[in-house]
Amino acid sequence: MLSEQTRRWQELDARHHFHPFTTHKELAEKGARIITRAEGCYVWDSEGHKILDGMAGLWCTQIGHGRERLARIAHDQIRQLDYYNAFFQCATPPAVELAAKLAQLLPPGMDRFHFVNSGSEANDTVIKSVWYYWNLMGKPEKKHFISRTLGYHGVGVGSASLTGMRFMHEPFDLPLPRFHHIGNPYPWIEGRGKDPAAFGLEAARWLEEKILELGPENVAAFVAEPIQGAGGVIIPPETYWPEVQRICRQYDVLLVSDEVICGFGRTGSWWGHETMGFEPDIVSMAKGLSSGYVPIAAVAFGRRVGDVIFAGEKEYAHGVTYAGHPVCAAIALENIRIMEEEGLGTRASGPIGAYFRERLTTLADHPLVGEVRTKGLLACVELCKDKATGELFQPVGKVGLVCRDLCVENGLVMRAIRDGMVLSPPLIVTEEQIDEIVTKARTSLDQTLAAIGRA
Repeated sequence: MLSEQTRRWQELDARHHFHPFTTHKELAEKGARIITRAEGCYVWDSEGHKILDGMAGLWCTQIGHGRERLARIAHDQIRQLDYYNAFFQCATPPAVELAAKLAQLLPPGMDRFHFVNSGSEANDTVIKSVWYYWNLMGKPEKKHFISRTLGYHGVGVGSASLTGMRFMHEPFDLPLPRFHHIGNPYPWIEGRGKDPAAFGLEAARWLEEKILELGPENVAAFVAEPIQGAGGVIIPPETYWPEVQRICRQYDVLLVSDEVICGFGRTGSWWGHETMGFEPDIVSMAKGLSSGYVPIAAVAFGRRVGDVIFAGEKEYAHGVTYAGHPVCAAIALENIRIMEEEGLGTRASGPIGAYFRERLTTLADHPLVGEVRTKGLLACVELCKDKATGELFQPVGKVGLVCRDLCVENGLVMRAIRDGMVLSPPLIVTEEQIDEIVTKARTSLDQTLAAIGRA
C-alpha cells in the first residue's frame, strides 16, 4: 500500500508532467516511482526503498550523489554572482577558469570551448559550427553529416537527426536532409561469427563507402561516440577507430567525438577517444562535466576548427542564455577538482574496472545471457533466447523490460536497451557494491527466466 504522499505525487505527475521517452498512458496507469533522496551510490524512493544506482543517474553521476562540497560551492557562487551572460563581450570568472581547466584535461590543441546546457545542445552546436567552419573555408558544399544507426546524439531537431534510431525519427518527421547513417561496429549483432579485427575494418569502411557515395566534397563530418552508450554499450574492435581516423583524414572529413557519456573517466581515461585511440577535431561533452549536479555542457574545438572560427570576420551568431552560467561552471570546476583529488579520471582503468569486468563476467553462465562486455565502468549483459546461436527474443526489448523492472524491485537500477541490460555505476563504486550489483542482477535474471516461462 502506497503512502498518501506518494499517491498524491503520482497523481500530480500523471496530470501535469511530460516525461522524456515515455508512453504517458502506460505511466499514468502504473504511477511514477518518486525518487526523494540520494547519497553515494544509492537513491531512495518516497516509500523508503533503497536502490543501488547502477546507471549513475543517467550515465552522469561520476562522483556519486550528495557531495556537500558542491552544495557549498553553489551557495557561495550564488551569493557572489548568481548569474550573468556571456553575450555583449562579457565573461564570468567561473566560465573562464572552466574553459582553461578543460584545455588542460584535453589533448594539446583542443583548447577552444563553447558552453551550453545539455548534450543535445552541444551536438546542435557541433552541427552549426561545422557548417560555419566550412563556409569560412570557402567550401559551402560540405554540409552532409554521417553518423551511425545506433548512435545517440540528442533530441534537438539537428542532434536528433544525427541520432540514428528510427523510433526517434518517425514521430517527428526526421531526420532532416543532409544527415546519413551507417552501420555500427557491433560484433554481437552486425559482426556475428566474424573475426573481430576483420570486422572492425569492415565496419570502418562502411564510412568510406558512404563518403564516396555522397562525394567527399559534400561531406562535412563524421560524428560518433567512442563507445555507443544508449545504443547498447557497443564496444568497437580495436581496429575500428584507427581506420575511421585514416578515412576521415584521407577525405578531408572532420572527426567529431561525442563524449557526452564516455567523457570524464567513464571508460578508464579522461576521454573515450583516448581509451579507443583516435584524435578528434571536435569533442562534445556534458553529463560528467558536473556529475549531473547541474545542467552544463560544452563543445571543444581543436586548432583546425577553433582557430578558423576565432579568426572569422563573420559573426558567430549562436549561443544560449545560460551559456557558461557562473553557478554551473563553478560546480563543474569543483567536480573536476574532486575527480582529480580522488583519481576518478582514470580509476576505471585500474583494479576497480578489472573487478567490475571479472564479477560481471560470472553472469555469462546464466541461461539468458549471451554475452557480457565491459570497458572501464561501462557494461552490457546481452539477453537472448538461445545462447548457442545467439537467437534473440521476439519482439526485441520485451524481455529486457521485464528484467529491468525486476532489477528495480530488487534494489538495483539496470537500464534495458533492447534486451541488453546496461550498467554505468558512479566512478566511486566499491568492490562490495559491485558484488551487490552482481548478486541482485543474478536474482533478477532468475526471476526473469521464471517470468517468461523458461524456468
